Amino acid sequence: MESISNGLEEKEKTAKEDGKKGGEVRPATFSQLKDKPHEASQGNLDLILDLNLEVSVQLGSTRMLIRDLLQLGPGSVIELSKLAGEPMDILVNDKLIARGEVVVVNEKFGIRLTDIISPVDRIKQLK
Repeated sequence: MESISNGLEEKEKTAKEDGKKGGEVRPATFSQLKDKPHEASQGNLDLILDLNLEVSVQLGSTRMLIRDLLQLGPGSVIELSKLAGEPMDILVNDKLIARGEVVVVNEKFGIRLTDIISPVDRIKQLK
């Protein structure tokens, strides 16, 4: 702190010696910040609550040669990487966030979450 005030005194002295007209040189003062983390985070959260995100469930995947892909037709079966009964991956904007099992609700498919990916692991995916 002493070096800062010495530096300010030297600048002030130099300005006077140079004959420059200048304002008074003094340290900046700042008002105290008030801790309101809940209010601030709630305000920030409100900004993103209406964003549309793509949610998808991945049944499985495979790799195919173009030759094999061109031979597909009605009734063809494509073998996927996941086993029957294995949890499905739930992706939000192509990032894994959870796993779950397929259910039927009112004659439509749904997914029951069985495992949520930890926040630490989700952040690692972003890098």
